[in-house]
Amino acid sequence: MSAPDVRRLLEEIIMTSATWPVYSPFAREHYGRGQAEGKAEGKAEGKAEEAVRMLLLVLGARGFDISDDMRTRISTCADLAQLESWATRAVTAQSLEDLFDETGGQAS
Repeated sequence: MSAPDVRRLLEEIIMTSATWPVYSPFAREHYGRGQAEGKAEGKAEGKAEEAVRMLLLVLGARGFDISDDMRTRISTCADLAQLESWATRAVTAQSLEDLFDETGGQAS
């Protein structure tokens, strides 16, 4: 057993180290799972950010004047399926209202 000050110092060094070793099977499993989940979340966020950039690029290339409200609505959307749906409609939309029309322009 070490003196409390030495033990506290060692714990502090280990807990602040960016490369702490994961020894136990339990720790390896949960540490690895957390890393995998973090990577998956990062990839999903990256795909959504890329979809936002592409959607805004298509709208700009088509000459649409995008209001701050619409730009915010697009930029804050994290739903990749929704962004892809908007991007598909952006190619043929006659107006920005068509882009956000969830009925596909059909009367119900």
